[in-house]
Parts: sequence; C-alpha cells; structure tokens
Amino acid sequence: MGRPSRKAAAAEPIGVAGHPGGEMRAFRRSLPMALLKAREAVMARFRPLLHEHDLTEQQWRVLRALTTADEFRAGELARVSSISMPSLSRILRTLEKRELIQRGIEDKDLRAAQISITPSGRDMIALIAPHSERRYAEITAAFGADRLATLYGLLDELADCLGDPDGSDGDEE
Repeated sequence: MGRPSRKAAAAEPIGVAGHPGGEMRAFRRSLPMALLKAREAVMARFRPLLHEHDLTEQQWRVLRALTTADEFRAGELARVSSISMPSLSRILRTLEKRELIQRGIEDKDLRAAQISITPSGRDMIALIAPHSERRYAEITAAFGADRLATLYGLLDELADCLGDPDGSDGDEE
C-alpha cells in the first residue's frame, strides 16, 4: 500500500507517542502554521521592496503605524504594531538614527517619550507606498477582491472571538 496523499495525510489526526489516546491534528492543519504559511506567502511579495529601502518588516510596520496618529507613546506603538517592547526599543533607535522618527518628551510624564514620524519618514512612506499598493493589487487579482474582503473579515472575527490581545484595527503593514 502506498503513502497517503498530502491532502489525506493533512486531514488525519496522528497519535502522539507516549500519550495513550493522545491524538493531535496533522501538522498541516495547525492553525498557527496555516496562518504563518499564508503570512510568509504574502510577505514574500513585500520583502524585496522593503530591502531595497533598507527596511525590515518590523521597521516598516512601525513607520506605517506612525502614519495613523500624530504621535504615540512607546507602549501604545508596541501594541498597535504587534512588536514587543524590547524589539521596539531597538527598532526605534535605528529609525531615529536614520531620522525617520523623532522622540519628544510628554509634558505630564517626563519619563514617557512621544514618538512621531519625521518629514523624512513620511517621504520614505510616500516613496514605497505606490510599490506596496501595486503588490496589494497583484494579491487582490490573484486571490479575488471578494475573497480577500471575506478573509479580512474572517481574520478580524477570529481575533475578536479569541480576544485580540493587541486590539488593533486590522490595518495592513
């Protein structure tokens, strides 16, 4: 008897060694893995563009988040961009050295920095945005506008019903 097809294998639960009755869904049906695989397929379209401008995905995410408000406190920026505070601190140092962001002091709390995008940062966004939108158009053409809208809705619903830890509004990167 031959090996089961990939689809058949993906649907079959598997036993977990050493655990009586412990069955686990097939690896390919792991929701985190399916989401990661989709994310990687999408980001493969954007990474070369970001690398052309010497930006990491996380740096781009921070710059994009900073276009949505005049300024952010670091904790709020970490939350909306889904980046840990230690990582965000490193990213902010890099973006500040490149003069793409600036930090100001909050009047009420001298320990709290207010982070905002600089004119150079806005120029970087304006330079990349048309190319980024072209990638979105390619994705939309390949997947379908209706299906993409449904996917956004389903992902928002999933995050909402599981208690979206960052409370973000679903803006793209």
